[in-house]
Amino acid sequence: MQIKPEKLRERLDRGLASVHLVAGEETLLVEEACEAILGAARRQGYSERRVMHVEAGFDWAELAGEAASLSLFAERRIIDLRPAANKFDRKASDALRAYVAAPPDDVLLLIRTGRLDGRQRSSAWFKAIDKAGLVVLVWPVGPRQLPQWLAGRLRDAGLKLNNEAFSYLSERVEGNLLAAVQEIEKIKLLDLPQPIDAAAIADAVEDVSHFDAFELIDAALAGDAKRLRHVQHCLREEGVAIMAVLGALNSQLRRIDAGAWMPPHRQRLVAPFKRRVGAIDGLLAELALIDQQVKGVIFGDPWLSLERVLLRQCGLDIARFEDERRHLQRTDL
Repeated sequence: MQIKPEKLRERLDRGLASVHLVAGEETLLVEEACEAILGAARRQGYSERRVMHVEAGFDWAELAGEAASLSLFAERRIIDLRPAANKFDRKASDALRAYVAAPPDDVLLLIRTGRLDGRQRSSAWFKAIDKAGLVVLVWPVGPRQLPQWLAGRLRDAGLKLNNEAFSYLSERVEGNLLAAVQEIEKIKLLDLPQPIDAAAIADAVEDVSHFDAFELIDAALAGDAKRLRHVQHCLREEGVAIMAVLGALNSQLRRIDAGAWMPPHRQRLVAPFKRRVGAIDGLLAELALIDQQVKGVIFGDPWLSLERVLLRQCGLDIARFEDERRHLQRTDL
């Protein structure tokens, strides 16, 4: 049975299924859906959880083995299975269909994965889970859906904004749902008079000493190398997760490549940026390599690699930049 993310909690109140599948590329929404399922399971006595990462060399027979194993500490257990969307091969299909055909009474299986394409959603294993369990497909929140999604989040937080404030906040968090949630929590804690106006929102979310990933994006789009280096330095010093920065950059670059709507101040920068960069695919590929550095798959400093990539998009001569950096380091010594 397929259900929309916004209807999930209501459905869980009526009971759990033996198998739950949550799939999508919006990390925040996927995590929230999984936490809702795990929370409902804990309330119903599922007190032990085993996380299984499906990586290279994974044996799908382990799923059946784990399900059949006895626990010394809990009568009800959760198997939190985490395969990548491209890991559902023939062995995976056979294992999942066999599991769904005869699920253990004391085990809840939660499968969380990335976006599934049409072929995968037509596969035998998906249909088996759809028929016997609960499927939550999480779709990206695009510019057209963002106002409705944001309005719902504000309503749940008990916040009322006037139209100008709502537009300002929408532009501020567009393309970054995690940032939206964080800003809403910040505004809620301030206990501002309602309805909240744009000036109050600006004071709440703007901090001259704080930079976020979108300011880094704007600096890169504008070709402002000096500001870009300053913003990135602040992000790193403040302990901002580089994966969050890469996620925001990827999101905006894909929107640029697709010609999607963007805030007016950013849209004006797109044309000159594309002339400097050329094909967006090449830049996305470089960010993918930096992602591998973050995960330790490839050697290197991801922050330094990101700086080099972005400075090159600003039209800076990286070889000359590196020579100047080494000269300054020698001078400091």
